[in-house]
Amino acid sequence: MKKLLIFLSLIYMVASCAYEPRKSMNEPEKTVISTNAAGQGFGLEVEIEKGPAHNHPLMAIWLEDTAGRYIQTLYVAQSVAKGFFQHGDKTGGKWLPGPIRRPATLPYWAHKRNVKESDGMYMPSQQNPIPDAFTGATPQGSFVLKTKTDTKNTFTFKVLLEINQSWDWNTYWHNSKYPYDNDYKSSSQPALVYEALVDTRNTGESIPMKLIGHSHWSGKTGELFTDLSTITTAKDIVKSAVVKVVK
Repeated sequence: MKKLLIFLSLIYMVASCAYEPRKSMNEPEKTVISTNAAGQGFGLEVEIEKGPAHNHPLMAIWLEDTAGRYIQTLYVAQSVAKGFFQHGDKTGGKWLPGPIRRPATLPYWAHKRNVKESDGMYMPSQQNPIPDAFTGATPQGSFVLKTKTDTKNTFTFKVLLEINQSWDWNTYWHNSKYPYDNDYKSSSQPALVYEALVDTRNTGESIPMKLIGHSHWSGKTGELFTDLSTITTAKDIVKSAVVKVVK
């Protein structure tokens, strides 16, 4: 009997070892992005699980106080932060890397940040970019943002996510809806905004981010539109988003 138990234990151990690599291949580790390493405030982790409609979206993550006043940016996609896109220059007849600013990309974040450039836009420019400490390449899939707040001035605040994916048309947000608005045509379905209320005294608690609305379709204002009845596949860019306070 003792020999049988040892034999069965060995079979279980071998099977477990054989199974584990297949699991890791099917579930790749999330990309880790680190920002604001010099921050003197609270440690935060924002975990974004990609959804079935995820296809190179652009995003910004930032803080607001409980009254909705902007505090600081935690992360913004590099192309938006620098005003330079991989498909930004079409002067030669095809898209090449070049300077361009697309106000429909992340307008809710941009207007909340409230830095108005000399041309009237609220999007960052090459002359006035977001510092490298708060930006990075666009993640290709699911990822974890590890970051810090600048200070510990408030224990409770909101973490917001705005995300936008070009060319995701639907029957309402179609190519000819605003035929003379080129900014709209680079956005399609407008950017979506998610929010979580965080109490930093609850260390380690995973707080789900909730979808609260969409931005202006061409970025002309910083309005938040809470009617999401016209939004379809854009809701599937993100499967889940959670925020966690870490030590």
